Amino acid sequence: MAIKTIEQFRTEATSEINAAKPMKAQVNNQVREFTDAEYETAIEDLAQSKLDEQNNGYKRSRTESYGSWNDQLDALWHDIDQGKLDKTGSWYKAVKQVKDDNPKPS
Repeated sequence: MAIKTIEQFRTEATSEINAAKPMKAQVNNQVREFTDAEYETAIEDLAQSKLDEQNNGYKRSRTESYGSWNDQLDALWHDIDQGKLDKTGSWYKAVKQVKDDNPKPS
């Protein structure tokens, strides 16, 4: 996956926001279309969100995929007890699978 710049994400966000127009806001119980400033804010927020997902999404996915600390320590204990504190151990294989499934962007 190619790394994108914030400018590329702004271009994508602009297209997506423009495709979603008209966007509405509710202010004082009245619905109105976004102002130009609100559209610009929506574009920047979406672009920043996309950049954050690119740069940090794999970290969140890994965190969700790893077992609990208790389970990981238990797996390490069993691997040590079985003399498998290397690439043949269950803890290593589990962590490697998570990393392979959620690679860092490059």
